[in-house]
Amino acid sequence: MPEQEITDDLDQLLEALPPDIAQEVAALPGREQLLEIVLDLGRVPEARYPDHAVTLRPSPIAQDELEYVASRVAAFGEDNRAGIERTLHRISAIRNREGRIVGLTCRIGRAVYGTVDIIRDVVDTGQSILLLGRPGIGKTTKLREVARVLADELGKRVVIVDTSNEIAGDGDIPHPAIGRARRMQVRRPDLQHAVMIEAVENHMPEVIVIDEIGTEAETFAARTIAERGVQLIGTAHGNTLDNLMMNPTLADLIGGIHAVTLSDEEARRRGTQKTVLERKAPPTFQVVIEIMEIDKLAIHRDVADVVDSMLKGVPTSPEIRLRRSDGAVEVIQPRRVGVVDFDRVFAEEEAEIRPRTAPAGPGRPFRVFPHGVSRNKLERAIFDLVLNAEIVKHADEADAVITLKAHSRRNPTVLQEAVDRRVPVHVLRSNTYHQIVGALRELFHLGQLSVEELALREAQNAIERVLETSQPVELSPASAYLRRLQHRLASQQHLSSESVGVDPKRRVRISK
Repeated sequence: MPEQEITDDLDQLLEALPPDIAQEVAALPGREQLLEIVLDLGRVPEARYPDHAVTLRPSPIAQDELEYVASRVAAFGEDNRAGIERTLHRISAIRNREGRIVGLTCRIGRAVYGTVDIIRDVVDTGQSILLLGRPGIGKTTKLREVARVLADELGKRVVIVDTSNEIAGDGDIPHPAIGRARRMQVRRPDLQHAVMIEAVENHMPEVIVIDEIGTEAETFAARTIAERGVQLIGTAHGNTLDNLMMNPTLADLIGGIHAVTLSDEEARRRGTQKTVLERKAPPTFQVVIEIMEIDKLAIHRDVADVVDSMLKGVPTSPEIRLRRSDGAVEVIQPRRVGVVDFDRVFAEEEAEIRPRTAPAGPGRPFRVFPHGVSRNKLERAIFDLVLNAEIVKHADEADAVITLKAHSRRNPTVLQEAVDRRVPVHVLRSNTYHQIVGALRELFHLGQLSVEELALREAQNAIERVLETSQPVELSPASAYLRRLQHRLASQQHLSSESVGVDPKRRVRISK
């Protein structure tokens, strides 16, 4: 793996600072981790690191010191940002009501070469990529490196729309960190969307690189560019894909979200309410990358599928990658859309589908006596859990007794006899299918299945009964999310399914 190479041109920033402050900064340990230098009127100057701050001197900043710095950097734009020519440093001003500078944030700009390998395969696909992450996490650094790789190593025509000169540095000659990529400066921040369109119309790029897409006009410009077949590499505000979906302005970057009213028949088929949220258009960006830490990323491929799944209430897991200290890239969590892997649930290993046994006599099933408990529900639970068990009519024949709390008080004799025979007694709070399943799990020493796996096991067993008998089977009441999983499984077996009843007893009926 390539080693990282970092250039920060820190000496040029130090030349713009008051001499005594510059001296203190130069003497700081761990300069490669320094994020910014903060100079606020009437306060002591600070050097800030990712996890702490260092006071540079005990005396506060004076007005003439702020003016000293402002005179040694480029002119401030309408966004109150300035730079130092041919460096990546950014100096941002805080002004009072009269427009006088009362604070400066001197952000250290670094060109980091060799970090793109963690997403190199994604960049090579030619898909549009959106980077998300909190301020200071390294979005712009990765954006700059991606632009260089696309221009120099893949030979593409790359144009950077550089609103604050943060990607390619201040001055008319761009910083060498962007390689052969071309840079278009933006006169005012509110004109960023217009420059994006101008770049496509005038300079025939194959790739447009844009930092901080944040307005409705910019999201529209991004969609227009994508529809012309140009690859987009950009960043946006927000830490996660969830944030983006909840942002009404930026949601268009992933296809936009709107409410749709379904017909009664379609709502029944889906097992949902009549009004649902759906994606309204193809996403502008096919891949979303969340920058969790500097060297840790979460990659959402096939954004359309991911957004659709999330809107249906099906959890998704992005691919999570980590760049280790030796430079090697490790996938620490593979991508997973949907919470349940059907093949894993139903064919994981033979032990999962063989009838399970509890301690009973050799060559015979485990005998259960239901005392006040629904026999039908108990039969169904034994079948659904694939247990080697049978229901008996008398307590003296049983290997275990399952009863209800109310019955245990009304008729304690039966239970006392079972206790005297050292037969386990399970007392349930209520006569429900899930309470019965829990008791059987304990008796047969089963691991705790997730609610999704349990719902799918029940549906799979019902499917087998429908195929054998051609008779419809109703499942246990379940949430809308679990019913959707069961509907999908029935559909895979080419069977019909519908949701019947009303919440909280709404359930799936499977039939031929």
